[in-house]
Amino acid sequence: MISDSLYQLAVSDKSVSSELAQNPKEFPGQIAHRLFSNRKPEAVDESRQSSSHEKGDEAGLQRALNSGKWGEQRPSNLFLKCYLDSLRSLENQPLAGVVSPSLMGSSGVVPLTIVSTLPDINRHTANCIVRAEKEVLLATNFWIHSDASILITNALRELSRRAGERGQKVVVKIIYDRGSVKQVYQNHQRVPPSEWASEKVKLPAPSDIPNIRMEVINYHRPVLGTFHAKFCVIDRKIGLLQSNNVQDNDNLEMMMHLEGPIVDSMYDTFLVCWDKRFDPALPTIGSPASQRPIPSHDSSAVVAETSGSEIIGSSQNQNGILSESTSSDPHYDLDLVEEAKRVNSQVHPRPNETRRDATTRHLNKRTLADKDGSQQSHGQPDGPDITEEDQMTPYIVLPRHDPVPMAMVNREPNGSPGNSNYPVPQNAAWLAGINNAEKSIFIQTPNMNAEPLLEPLLNAVKRGIIVTAYVTLGYNDSGELLPGQNGTNEMIAHRLYSSLSSEEEKSRLRIHNYVAKDRKTPIHNKFKYRSSHVKVMIVDETIAIQDSPLICKIWRDAIERNQNTHKFGHVSSEDGCWHDPETGQIADGTIGPDPGRFSWAKGIVGAVQRVRGAGGF
Repeated sequence: MISDSLYQLAVSDKSVSSELAQNPKEFPGQIAHRLFSNRKPEAVDESRQSSSHEKGDEAGLQRALNSGKWGEQRPSNLFLKCYLDSLRSLENQPLAGVVSPSLMGSSGVVPLTIVSTLPDINRHTANCIVRAEKEVLLATNFWIHSDASILITNALRELSRRAGERGQKVVVKIIYDRGSVKQVYQNHQRVPPSEWASEKVKLPAPSDIPNIRMEVINYHRPVLGTFHAKFCVIDRKIGLLQSNNVQDNDNLEMMMHLEGPIVDSMYDTFLVCWDKRFDPALPTIGSPASQRPIPSHDSSAVVAETSGSEIIGSSQNQNGILSESTSSDPHYDLDLVEEAKRVNSQVHPRPNETRRDATTRHLNKRTLADKDGSQQSHGQPDGPDITEEDQMTPYIVLPRHDPVPMAMVNREPNGSPGNSNYPVPQNAAWLAGINNAEKSIFIQTPNMNAEPLLEPLLNAVKRGIIVTAYVTLGYNDSGELLPGQNGTNEMIAHRLYSSLSSEEEKSRLRIHNYVAKDRKTPIHNKFKYRSSHVKVMIVDETIAIQDSPLICKIWRDAIERNQNTHKFGHVSSEDGCWHDPETGQIADGTIGPDPGRFSWAKGIVGAVQRVRGAGGF
C-alpha cells in the first residue's frame, strides 16, 4: 500500500511542467521544491521493503491502477506490481523518479524501434531534429566531437535553414555531462557558446544557426553522480529513448521512438533535469502531447504503410540500395517509413557481396577514422552466411497499435559513494518484474553485476523461471574491478552457476556473451570491434517498461535477428566463460572468474578511462 499523501500526488493534475506552463519564467527546480519537498529523504534498504510479490496487497494494486493515466487499456497485474513497487520507492522522496508522480504512469505507442549501430540511431535523431517545428530537447550522458555528433550538428544546421525559410525561430536545449570543478558548488552549469563550440564538443556557434535559439547545460553531481540519461523530445510530440551517447564506438545500441501521452512524462523529466530557468521559454510548455493527435496515427504516409499486421523489415527492397545518410553527405527523409527503407537498404548485398559481407560493411562504419568501414584487427567475419529471412533489420517499423500502458521510471544521479541506501524507482521496477515473473526473464545489458539483482535472479531460476541474459564480454572489465563495482561478467556468471545445485536449475540460467551478426565468436570489448550496449529487460514476454505483448515480441525478434548471441554466445556453467566449441579456449582478452590479487589496480585504470570517455556508459 502507498500512503495517502503520495497517492494524492500521483492522482493529481499537478506536475513540474503544468506549473511551469502557468509561469514559464520560473525555475523548474524551484517548482519541484515547492511541490515535492514536504518530506525529507531517508535511507531505504530496497532488500527489506515490502514488495508486490508478497500476497495480500490487492488494495495496493488497486491504488497503483488508480495512480496512473493509462488510457483505454488496463495494465496487466504484472505491470501493476512493477509500478506499485516503483511508487513505494517515492514515499520519502517523491521526485526520486526524476518525474512528477502524476506523470509516472502513462500510455503511448512505439511506431519505430532501432536495434543497430550508434550511427543508425543518430540518423533517426537527426531526421527528427530537421523535421522539428518549434522545439528540440536533447539529453545525453557523454558528448564528444565525433562522426556521431556531426550527424546531430548537421541536423541542427539544416533545422536552422528550414526554420529560416519558414520565417521562424526554433528553440533547442541540450543537457550533457562533462565533469567540471565548478559543479562542486553548482551541479547545473550553463555552458557559454565559446565552450560548446570548442574543439572537443563542436556544437554549432550561434552564427552558424541563426534561426535556432540554443541553450546548453552541463549537469553532474560530484563525485560519482553521473547524468546518465539519453533521450530526446521533439515538439512535445515525439520522444526518443536510447542506450547510446553521442560519441563514436563499436556498440550495438537500441532506441525506441515514442508518441502519445508518455512524451509528456519525458518532457517533465527534462525540465526536472534542467533545473534552471529557460531563456528563451519553451514554445510547447502549454501544449501537452496528451491533448494532441499521435503523429504517426495522423500521418497518411505512415498510416498507409503500418495499417496491416506486417512489420516493415529488410525483406522489402523494392527501391534497391538507397543513398546512405552520412556525416559528409546527409540525406533527410519525410517520415520514419522512408527512413527505415533507406537505412535497411544498407545491409542488402552489393554486387559480389554475401549478406554476411554486407552486414560486416554496415557494422564497421562507425568512426571518423574509419569512414570506409575497413577493419583489420580481427580479420574477416567468421560467422555463417545469412539467409534472406534472417537478414539484419536495423529499423523496425511496427504495425499501428493503440496506446499501451507505460511507466516513466528513472534514477537520479547520486554523487555520494555507496549505492545501496538510496531510493531508486527504476531498480524497484526491475526487481518487481523479476520477483513476479511466472515464465521467463530476458535481459540484455553490457554488465550484469548489480548485487541487488543476483539473489532475485537465482530465486527465479529455482522456482522454474527461464532466465536468459546477454552480456558483453569484457565491457569495462577493469572499471568493474573497482571496490563496490562487484566484478566482471565472467565472475558473476561463475558465481550464479555455482550457486545452483542441480543441472536442471543450471539449464534454466542461460547466460550468453554478445556475438555480432557477422560472427560466431564473441570479441572482448578491449578490442573495440564488436560490443553491445543494449539495455533492456522483458518479463514473461509481456512487459518491458511498457505493457504490450505485441511490442515485446517485436523487440525480442529484432534483438535475436540483429545479432548471433543466441546461436553462438552461450557461456559455460562450469566457469562462467565462453569457450570456443572447437578448441575449448576462452576468448582472447578474457580475465576469467578469478581476476587475481591486484584486480583493484586494474580497476583504477578503468575508472580513469571512464572519466576520459574511453570507457562506456
